[in-house]
Amino acid sequence: MSTITTKDADDSKHHCAACGDSDYGGGSLKACSACDLVKYCNRACQVAHRPAHKKACKDRLAKLFDDKLFKQPPPNEDCPICYLRLPIEGGQRMYQPCCGKMLCYGCVDANMVAAADTEKFKCVFCRTQASSSDEEVIERTKKRVEANDAVAMYNLGTYYHYGAMGLRQDQHAKALELYHKSAKLGNHHAHFNLSVCYQTGSIGEKDTRKEIYHKQLAAMAGNVKARCNLGMDEGNAGNMDRAYKHLMISANGGCDLSIEAVQQGYKSGFVTKDDYDKTTRAYGNSIDEMKSDDRDRSAAFRGKVQSWDG
Repeated sequence: MSTITTKDADDSKHHCAACGDSDYGGGSLKACSACDLVKYCNRACQVAHRPAHKKACKDRLAKLFDDKLFKQPPPNEDCPICYLRLPIEGGQRMYQPCCGKMLCYGCVDANMVAAADTEKFKCVFCRTQASSSDEEVIERTKKRVEANDAVAMYNLGTYYHYGAMGLRQDQHAKALELYHKSAKLGNHHAHFNLSVCYQTGSIGEKDTRKEIYHKQLAAMAGNVKARCNLGMDEGNAGNMDRAYKHLMISANGGCDLSIEAVQQGYKSGFVTKDDYDKTTRAYGNSIDEMKSDDRDRSAAFRGKVQSWDG
């Protein structure tokens, strides 16, 4: 029985997959631009070999994509004041349109308590006086948009989307434009909002392909909610292995809903004990990285304010 040696495998890299011609004599072979598995000496050979290569190429592309999709993304950036990882929830952090910094509410509220009266309403980072009106917020945000600030683009898009800060809510085309610009710069919140927009048709038409595309990009960029949603989608489709891969990655990032799902998956036998233990530890570490006494005090205070308003 013959066997394929290392030399044979290496030699195959130097032969056209269609006609067998080699590049040893100085010829030039070009790899399949999609999968990079095989090489061809010309376009005609590539076309002729396409029926035989199509399935392997498609399988290779799917594997390469999954390798990227199921890679643990980097965590949120740190607050530039306390140097602790920024919270996941939007209601626990604050964007500063004066300097473009994202700060945790723990630092913002701690400054309000400790600073002199003349300093209480200044940006904790750049010390610029806080905006005195919605118009000033919009003006500062637009300046940050002109500076190619992806977060400012996303924020301005939400103002147009929901009619906030005195803007009309019917400017949906402008909202989509800003979301797309922000997403192209890598903002995972913009990708997530676009996935929701294309899922619900809240602005523009429903488009399942675009919904999944932006949801996947949001997840790969670190959006734990998008990742959790992908897990739920796979679970609903009966793809339990893929579902819990997503949910464990999301839980690793500190998503409460995902760790609850992983716990249930462990009880139901879909998650191994080893994976469950690793995920639980990673989740706990993420939560610890986002906690501080200032943040706890801020959350308690803001919770009371919301109850008073309610």
